[in-house]
Amino acid sequence: MRSCLRAVTPLVASFAMTACTVFPTPEAPRVMDLGSVDPVQRLETRHSRTLRVDTPLASEPVNGTRILAKPTPHEFRMYGNARWRDIAPVLVRDHLIDTLRQSQGFANVVTDTSAASTDLTLISELSAFQAETIQGKTQIVIELHAEVLDNRSRKSLCVRNSRLEEPAASSELNDVVEAFGNTAHQLAEETLLWVHRCLEEN
Repeated sequence: MRSCLRAVTPLVASFAMTACTVFPTPEAPRVMDLGSVDPVQRLETRHSRTLRVDTPLASEPVNGTRILAKPTPHEFRMYGNARWRDIAPVLVRDHLIDTLRQSQGFANVVTDTSAASTDLTLISELSAFQAETIQGKTQIVIELHAEVLDNRSRKSLCVRNSRLEEPAASSELNDVVEAFGNTAHQLAEETLLWVHRCLEEN
């Protein structure tokens, strides 16, 4: 019996090694980002209040790192061999914070990971972050519901629903990612001006 085992063991090991070479090693996925925030014009008025930017709430599959495409209203697909550097809500949050800080329109802008106390909180829900096919053309769609909350009174000062659509040069990954960055930048700039007006009115 032992001699049989000695004979079988090298055979099994040889087969295992051969099997490992049959399948190619999968290519590591590309890790994509929205790109750096374009220079933001400094606001003339600087509010004395501090602002916390919470990570937007989102459900699956938006609350993930995969780059989403939606060829039909009823189906999601994902770009293969590529992903975002973090989940989509974090990408949006980071883009918002960079834009708000560059504007220098607030005493301070912090993320929800900071232990600092603030006067206001920007809370939001991300309901769309995908490339859609409309009449054979690819466009980026980002939908964000946002509220400015007074941290002391817990009163919602302002509410805004945004749906931004940006055409992509093609459905190829590089063009889609570039269009995502352009759309996120537009969303951040519009949100900046909206929050600023909100504080002027409240």
